[in-house]
Amino acid sequence: MFADLHLHTRFSDGTYSPEELAGHAQRHGLSVLALTDHDSVEGCGAMTTACARLGLEFIAGVELTAEHDGAELHLLGYFLDTQHPRLLRELSRFQGVRQDRIREMVARLNHLRVPLEAEAVFALANCRSPGRPHVARALVQAGLCRTLDEAFDRFLKKHRPAWVPKFKMSATQAIALIHEAGGLAVMAHPGLNHNDRLIPHMAEAGLDGLECYHSRHSLAASEHYLGLARKHVLLVTGGSDCHGMNRGRPLIGSVHLPYKYVVILKERVAQRKSRSAACTPNASRPDTPTHPLLPSATKPPPPSCAVA
Repeated sequence: MFADLHLHTRFSDGTYSPEELAGHAQRHGLSVLALTDHDSVEGCGAMTTACARLGLEFIAGVELTAEHDGAELHLLGYFLDTQHPRLLRELSRFQGVRQDRIREMVARLNHLRVPLEAEAVFALANCRSPGRPHVARALVQAGLCRTLDEAFDRFLKKHRPAWVPKFKMSATQAIALIHEAGGLAVMAHPGLNHNDRLIPHMAEAGLDGLECYHSRHSLAASEHYLGLARKHVLLVTGGSDCHGMNRGRPLIGSVHLPYKYVVILKERVAQRKSRSAACTPNASRPDTPTHPLLPSATKPPPPSCAVA
């Protein structure tokens, strides 16, 4: 059995519906899927139903943009309570910021005499969490660019004339939010961050895992991050980061994470829930992984009932 734990749908910047994504996953021999839309759990209900119909296991997730010491990183949350009140409030706030960013991008395009309307982008996106790919698609749909690559190269890449910086919460706040909603916090595609110095700091801040396997990680990169996961006692995950047909071929099927890693994630969640139910304000509890597939290094136990 294999898993893909990094997937996007039309509820953020992907192009597949949950039903389409689940169908592609089944055809690629995947048994477990995690939906990790940007700043949104809106698609998790439909994805739960689609996976159940096909006999697939589903993990509710999210992808948050964060920063630490001025460096951007993405954090994946897994096994979330998608009805958690504070999580939903924070995601709603992030979505509002995303929508304002779209308006600012369109305003900059208009200043360049590119006649795109923000409402056209929102209509195309048809979700609460729009992003740059939706602006690119709207430019192509309106005949203002020939391809998505042209839209990014001319206008939307970093430091291009219509680029607008993203809102980024602090990484420690993002980890805490994921934990508060019952989830595990994992650093996405560390090989694309080019900033391994962040990993020990994030591990100390409560990071649970590293996405060692990714569609843009080489074999050598995956081995490197497996080593760092062992060193810092972090869980191992992997996923394709499929966004559907946004740019080129879909990536689903390019990463097959062995199911043994999903078992370890589920055990960690169960352990955490058990501790949460049993703990008292001043009780101490160790948080060192004991599963035979996990690294053998140890960490000092974190304080009381705080989620590590």
